[in-house]
Amino acid sequence: QVQLVESGGGLVQAGGSLRLSCAASGRIFRTYNMGWFRQAPGKEREFVAAIAGSGGMTYYSHSLKGRATISRDNAKNTVYLQMNSLEPEDTAVYYCAVARFGVTVGIHWSEGDMVYWGKGTLVTVSS
Repeated sequence: QVQLVESGGGLVQAGGSLRLSCAASGRIFRTYNMGWFRQAPGKEREFVAAIAGSGGMTYYSHSLKGRATISRDNAKNTVYLQMNSLEPEDTAVYYCAVARFGVTVGIHWSEGDMVYWGKGTLVTVSS
């Protein structure tokens, strides 16, 4: 069992930045491919970004590509999502998740590709 706790959400003005963090339990964190998803009000949860266990490969959805950077610090069992030039459309609950064994970075992940989820952190972008 892996526990994930997101933090760093909040209220920000359009054009601003936020860095989300996701702290994970588990001694083999570096073996997990990790991802960020988000769920806007009234919408389905959608894939945002992914990172390989080593941190050597990343992949982004088109919705945030160029405005977001996913990274990780395996010594701290933490994965990050830096978001810049935020828009009101980015308002959502952001979740981090662990990919199932065998799910690779470089494709658009679905919820079924993930095995553990955090409870999310709310990001609100005002216009």
